[in-house]
Amino acid sequence: MSETKLVKGIVYGALIGGALTMLDRTTRDGVAKKSRHIGKQIQYYSKNRQELVTNIEDQITKWKSFYDQFASDATYISQKVNEVKEITPQVKMMLTDTKEVFTQSKEEYKSIVIPESDEHIVKQ
Repeated sequence: MSETKLVKGIVYGALIGGALTMLDRTTRDGVAKKSRHIGKQIQYYSKNRQELVTNIEDQITKWKSFYDQFASDATYISQKVNEVKEITPQVKMMLTDTKEVFTQSKEEYKSIVIPESDEHIVKQ
């Protein structure tokens, strides 16, 4: 019961809103111009149906191609994201290992550069 009231309210609101917008002269002129254009197109394509079919097929082909390219791109991006997810822990581990190696090397270089007998001089 309430659904029919809702639908009626929407329809009445749209009709009233449409009627009110027609009070503006530029809107009326625009609607009339567009209606004439659409009427001419209907007449043209009713006489040239094969051209209409060809145009529709071209649009379908264009949108299908767009969809296929988009799906291909989405798959590629998804694969690259998964690769990055797999590589990230490896890179993190490599960085940690590199840091540890540099830390160890630093200590070894200190012992090479500063002999143990001279350490007490540097500490003072």
